[in-house]
Amino acid sequence: MKNLTLKHLRYFDALARYQHFGRAAEACSISQPALSLQVKELEAVFGTALVERSAPRIRLTTVGKDFISKGRQILLAVEELEDLMRTSKNPLSGRLRLGIIPTVAPYLLPEILLALSERYPGLELEVRETKTKSLIEDLSEGLLDFAVVALPISEANLKEFALFEEEFALVRPKGDAEKQIPSPKLLQTMRLLLLEEGHCFRDQALSVCQISKVRPQQLMEGSSLSTLVQMVGAGMGVTLIPEIGISLEARSSDVSIVRFPNPAPKRTIGMVWRTTNPLSVQLTEIGEIIRGVGQKKRDSTGASAERLLGH
Repeated sequence: MKNLTLKHLRYFDALARYQHFGRAAEACSISQPALSLQVKELEAVFGTALVERSAPRIRLTTVGKDFISKGRQILLAVEELEDLMRTSKNPLSGRLRLGIIPTVAPYLLPEILLALSERYPGLELEVRETKTKSLIEDLSEGLLDFAVVALPISEANLKEFALFEEEFALVRPKGDAEKQIPSPKLLQTMRLLLLEEGHCFRDQALSVCQISKVRPQQLMEGSSLSTLVQMVGAGMGVTLIPEIGISLEARSSDVSIVRFPNPAPKRTIGMVWRTTNPLSVQLTEIGEIIRGVGQKKRDSTGASAERLLGH
């Protein structure tokens, strides 16, 4: 066991994650033969096969699955030990890995990155934009330090920090601009354009429309909110967008965007991170900065939206 190193663990973790020697080697910035050699050395240390080698994807053996489960706990502990050493630094510096959902990133990420770079010039932010489920998995496995998501998440191992609330807006074809704002019951009769399965905003939109199931003929899907808005502009249905997206999406397509009457449907955007993360104090500070960015964005979006909506 004396020959086991963190390098072995990290390379094997990449292989288990990608299940492909080439992609794992690329992720680790080494050659494929070098990665293969490291895995063989690891197997020699334990005297047993950890990987079933077959094209095009590899599989972990039973022992390999048990090993990676324990190995990731070690890697996470090392990450948190490194973070503990960083808590003595002021201001915060070094690598920090941020996850963010796709229904926030296009509208808020540039301002977040600018604000954090100004406050922490030595900080190196790595950003991953993906669906909530993947972000939570990456947080739990130590692949991210914090994430910006829609709350609540309600995971015992994650701390939640609310940033701001935002209302939803209805996007309709331009010709519907003078029509009455539809009730949830009327929305159920319209063709609703939604994000693909797995996006939390999809579930929120269905909730606003009080729909538990959508028949295929009533539903069309898109990969992004901008795509959905363009589809609305083509007369293919209606959709919902978050408040922070109003000004950008209103400029990008010939559509009508209208607010719902009070009490308007809304969501809470927040930050989450592992409760064991030694950088909790620093992440709270970052949360306060992002909260200010979000409030500023909402204020500017609200003013421009009033002009765009003719109010």
